[in-house]
Amino acid sequence: MSKEKGSLSIHSENIFPIIKKWLYSDHDIFIRELISNACDAITKVKRLNSLGEADLGEETAFQVKVVLNKTDKTLKFIDNGIGMTDEEVKKYINQIAFSGAEEFLKAYKDKGDVEQIIGHFGLGFYSAFMVASTVEIDTLSFKPDANAVKWQCDGGTEFEMEEGTRTTRGTEITLHLGEDGKDFLSEYTLKTTIEKYCSFMPYPIYFEVADAEAKKDEEGNIIVEEPKALNEVSPLYLKQPSCCTDEEYKEFYKKTFRDFQEPLFWIHLNMDYPFNLKGILYFPKLKTGFDTMEGSIKLYNSQVFVADNIKEVIPEFLLLLKGVIDCPDLPLNVSRSFLQNDGFTKKISDYITKKVADKLNSLFKTDRESFQKFWGDINPFIKYGILRDDKFYQKVEGIVLYKTIDGEYLTMEAYLEKHGEKLDKQIYYVSDLQQQAQYINMMKEHGVEAIVLDHMIDPPFISHIESKKDDIKFKRVDSKIADLMKDLEENADEETSKKQTEAVTNVFKKALKKEDCTIQLENLKSEDVAGMLIQSEENRRMQEMMKQYGMGGLNLGSMPTEEVLVLNKKHPLIKYVLDFAGQESEDLNLVAQQVYDLAVMTHKPLSAEAMTKFIKRSNEIMKKMIAQ
Repeated sequence: MSKEKGSLSIHSENIFPIIKKWLYSDHDIFIRELISNACDAITKVKRLNSLGEADLGEETAFQVKVVLNKTDKTLKFIDNGIGMTDEEVKKYINQIAFSGAEEFLKAYKDKGDVEQIIGHFGLGFYSAFMVASTVEIDTLSFKPDANAVKWQCDGGTEFEMEEGTRTTRGTEITLHLGEDGKDFLSEYTLKTTIEKYCSFMPYPIYFEVADAEAKKDEEGNIIVEEPKALNEVSPLYLKQPSCCTDEEYKEFYKKTFRDFQEPLFWIHLNMDYPFNLKGILYFPKLKTGFDTMEGSIKLYNSQVFVADNIKEVIPEFLLLLKGVIDCPDLPLNVSRSFLQNDGFTKKISDYITKKVADKLNSLFKTDRESFQKFWGDINPFIKYGILRDDKFYQKVEGIVLYKTIDGEYLTMEAYLEKHGEKLDKQIYYVSDLQQQAQYINMMKEHGVEAIVLDHMIDPPFISHIESKKDDIKFKRVDSKIADLMKDLEENADEETSKKQTEAVTNVFKKALKKEDCTIQLENLKSEDVAGMLIQSEENRRMQEMMKQYGMGGLNLGSMPTEEVLVLNKKHPLIKYVLDFAGQESEDLNLVAQQVYDLAVMTHKPLSAEAMTKFIKRSNEIMKKMIAQ
């Protein structure tokens, strides 16, 4: 063919500078696009060979090779795929946005199942110009009478095209890296980028450095290393679940996510209708704090990495998991990095949610022991899902477990069957086993099993459950003195009780220097408790919510704390206060202050100043004891 020069034919809706500068948000995406194109080229020629329209002989070693030359500042992408004729170069390269893959699919869609063709838009090749000052194509078509073609362009709209010298079928694309591409002269950067985008592409991808120094052994002999593909051409998620072993699942997890802690369990997704979706979702052992829980759902399209954690496809609450999802039917836009708004993506999201809920229900019903064993790790995820997705809530509400202070795991239904009548459908809970130990002991003494809700997600979770179930109320053990803990007085004199309360209140107000001190006198069944501090559940939740959302610095003066000091009339110290109320006594003040601080300590930590006073006062009381 004669040497030819010309201008690229640019469709008005696909202006070349936009393709070069703004089509892709990440410059490293060119590696994915060029390797994807190379895999497409191999898929096409394999398909033609199977139809008898190409003669490849016994050749089976299909591969993609990436070659770096640091000295020449070049990067080559080489495949042994279908190649191109000069007419095809004119059509598919010179006319930007004319998709060769799309045309190929149309031509062969009625000739049996076509292996997935990755490219759909005809734009991926031009991503090379984001990093290259000049791009060359050397290609030879599979057609017996075809001539090799060499094409070259410096990133403008001008190109040169002439007969090439390539002698084997396939395509070699050479990027002369410019200033924007200098980072890709790094062997490490290239290999990690290939692994990021191309880990599961369907043909082996090899990487080499052309100008690397030869490795030699101690005797000076050159060491020839067997080339090793950077990708896994048949990833585990493409296999039938029945053909996969537990060890294979665990190994795939470790390799893919570089997490050497074994996952708790997993779900293998395998769907062919009404859309094609395959993948594996892993439930990892979660970290302690909810704010540090980070998952990673890698989304693929025909074994090509698209992005991590795309919320249009992956339900938000599932982003706490780790996994791989491959859906060739995704309605991607031209950059493949973002999804078009489409009802189809919602169907995919709903399907994934259903499969996760089904797996959890199955595990609950068939292996309750394992489910309880995992509960400590998976309950934040399930509760988050309940908060974020009402359909998920409806599917799993019956399998939510509540761990009691005795270590028993009960569903809400089982808890209410056991205690509901006694507690009038109130569920008592503990948020700090150590801090609230006194309240826990009182609960145990009266046969009530409080449940443990000590995770950051639990406050919004229980509020959500209350909104769904009008007759259920959660009460922290220090929010109210349950009637079952009180010893009702026979023939109680209301007037006497009122006077006693006023007298004791005056003692505590004076001793504590707190005018807003609220006292409640009770006959508690337990004689070991002198005083307890309680606060209404609603008030405390509001304060905690304001603090959580950074509103703790606001003036809360208009919002009373509503803390109530409950004093036990049966306790000797409170009897002492009642006997000497109205008298001026330093000992009376010491007792009142000590009872109050002890009550605070079972409710919340003392402030630094209060703790200093408490220790000093405790020493004074012990001195008085030994002085008697």
